[in-house]
Amino acid sequence: MGEQPIYTTRAHVFQIDPTTKKNWVPASKQAVSVSYFYDSTRNSYRIISVDGSKVIINSTITPNMTFTKTSQKFGQWADSRANTVFGLGFASEQQLSKFAEKFQEVKEAAKLARDKSQEAGETMSNHSQESGRESGRETPLNTQPSSINGTDDEKISHVGPEAAVLKTENERLKTAVEQSNTNAKKWETELQTLRENNARLVDALQESSANVESWKKQLSTCKEESDTLRAKIADLEAQCNEANQEKQKNSQLSVRVKELEAELHDKETELENLRKQAEIIPQLMAECETITTKLQAAEVKNQELEGRISGLSLDIDESRQKQGNMKGELKKFMDILDGKIDELHEFRQGLSKLGVDN
Repeated sequence: MGEQPIYTTRAHVFQIDPTTKKNWVPASKQAVSVSYFYDSTRNSYRIISVDGSKVIINSTITPNMTFTKTSQKFGQWADSRANTVFGLGFASEQQLSKFAEKFQEVKEAAKLARDKSQEAGETMSNHSQESGRESGRETPLNTQPSSINGTDDEKISHVGPEAAVLKTENERLKTAVEQSNTNAKKWETELQTLRENNARLVDALQESSANVESWKKQLSTCKEESDTLRAKIADLEAQCNEANQEKQKNSQLSVRVKELEAELHDKETELENLRKQAEIIPQLMAECETITTKLQAAEVKNQELEGRISGLSLDIDESRQKQGNMKGELKKFMDILDGKIDELHEFRQGLSKLGVDN
């Protein structure tokens, strides 16, 4: 039948880092199928795993190998032929335990096959040695009587020891035949055991085939669910993007609201200052009216003074004699008048400024 799978499971495959001999390097990106194979022609067992078109595990099981559980879901074994250490990460502790039990079972089967081959080799070598001895000893017996010339007693004396040797060899051959019969019965029993194991393996293969169909259906269902979840995730990501955009807009609006509140506060402060100034305006208007009245009175006085000046200028011609006395008084009066005019000019400037401010 050739090489057939006897057990299959799924796990994440790792190999030991050849440089550090400490760190694990992932050999598969996801969980892949890991199978035990039995080769009936070579009577050997292998663990094989394929990721796509790449063979990531091809390990022949020998009786010296040991599968070690390093955690609840992780196990490892060393392959001296491949010069590496393989590690498997399972989805559950039950899968790990079942794989370890199968490893031990296959290991015992490999040990049994090795012992059988060694026993068969030893038996064949013993038979060949015994047949060689028998042929070598029978030839002298056939030639010896023709080469001996003497009495019958002498012939008997020569043949007696050889007969004893032949008898001993015959007994040994009988013992070997009985032992071979015993081994044949043992091999028949082991053959029946192997047939039963083969039947179990066929049942397991059929069961694994059924499980493969079930896994395919589950895989298609999982793919559909995955596609649905991916679509939902895309929708949620779109909604999240919209929500992020809304958050950005809200943050921008919040900043703008704060700026407007600051501007409103400034405007309110300015309005309050204007209200305070508006309360001062009636007082300023009253002062302005008072100053206007004073200015009018000053203008009247100025007109009167100008009339007096014109009268005095006429009197100057008539009273040059009194000019010397009047110069001092006129100079004082002109100084006073200049001061009043300066005050009036400053007062006008103040009024113009107040009018501009109002």
